[in-house]
Amino acid sequence: MTLLVFLGALLGSMFIGLPIAYALLMTGVALMWQLDFFDSQIVAQNLLNGADSFPLMAVPFFMLAGELMNAGGLSRRIVNLALAAVGHIKGGLGYVGVLAACILASLSGSAAADAAALSAILVPMMVKAGHDKGRSAGLIAASGITALIIPPSIGFILIGVVGNMSITKLFIAGIVPGILMGVVLATTWYFVSRHENIATPARVPVKAVFGKAREGIWALLLPVIILVGLRFGVFTPTEAGVVAAVYALFVALFVYRELRAKDLFDVFLAAGKTTAMVMFLVAAALVSSWMITIAGLPDQITDLVAPFANNPTLLMFIVVGLVLVIGCAMDMVPIILILIPVLLPAVRDAGIDPIYFGVVFMLACAIGLLTPPVGAVLNVVAAVSKVSLPQVIRGVGPFILAQIAILILFILFPGIITIPAAWLSGQ
Repeated sequence: MTLLVFLGALLGSMFIGLPIAYALLMTGVALMWQLDFFDSQIVAQNLLNGADSFPLMAVPFFMLAGELMNAGGLSRRIVNLALAAVGHIKGGLGYVGVLAACILASLSGSAAADAAALSAILVPMMVKAGHDKGRSAGLIAASGITALIIPPSIGFILIGVVGNMSITKLFIAGIVPGILMGVVLATTWYFVSRHENIATPARVPVKAVFGKAREGIWALLLPVIILVGLRFGVFTPTEAGVVAAVYALFVALFVYRELRAKDLFDVFLAAGKTTAMVMFLVAAALVSSWMITIAGLPDQITDLVAPFANNPTLLMFIVVGLVLVIGCAMDMVPIILILIPVLLPAVRDAGIDPIYFGVVFMLACAIGLLTPPVGAVLNVVAAVSKVSLPQVIRGVGPFILAQIAILILFILFPGIITIPAAWLSGQ
């Protein structure tokens, strides 16, 4: 009965058009009524406690770092470096998009911000060069979600907080899968674009490549600082967010000098708006997640999946399938906030490594950002690149299939994630 109340309240609230944060609040209240101990003070207290988290302070700082990098010229210099390095290859602009996305992913942690930056710069160039408009936009959208796998990922921060897991370990475990995603996207681009009649740009002289690298060195140093600092315990993930924001601010103001003091208000406002949406969702989710625990819903879910507990691979396929389906109708943040507290106990009981589960879960959530009708990253790319949404949906199809294929590979062979993660963590 508790499970039916939970699903009915959540889906019913969404059906009548309530924003997801309010739907989560209504779900918590519905569970209180069902258990007959409604107390408005408990709702208010959990709402405040939901946002009162030191690890979650990393979210606004990484959001701010992403905005500063886009406004301060760091993102553009990364694209220019990738363009000089691989732009001369046939279909090279596509490889530039993938390479630049992977580098930007290690700077901001936000799929929407990276996709917006790359769409504004690369999609017009790709269309002008003769590439299919929808396919070009689809590649940039698919490349943008690598920001949720390659650290510092905002999604991993949320999973770590909600699931009480080490954010640093999640960051480190995401490095190899994120790089493999980039390789798969580049390979897919090769096959879908090889028959296009595209003029190959002239090779950039090696001296010019080093010149672009010298221009972008300040941007390239940031992921090195973050990863080395996390790996050797110099700072926590939250402190890494502060380092990223301050570093990006310093470089944008005093090194590249593309960001003026009068522009700072707009940059901070944009980061603040995005942060407010995420944090309100997190706060509202704690109300429902607290009630989920009180109502014993995780135990009920564990009982439901008990027949699959002896087959972790099958259980992972079920979880990933569930996330992919829900991802068509719901954004990444609420999926994490709703499903992680419910599914994690069952996953632990099945003997699945929580860090491995977090990475696979995050990849499934990321793919959901590319699937209509919600498809947040699709909408961002369509709006910024001025390509119609149906064209972007058509163009992103092959890349979604490629990412689902590598997701299946990670489920069948968990060592692809766990072995490099253990080695990089020094275990």
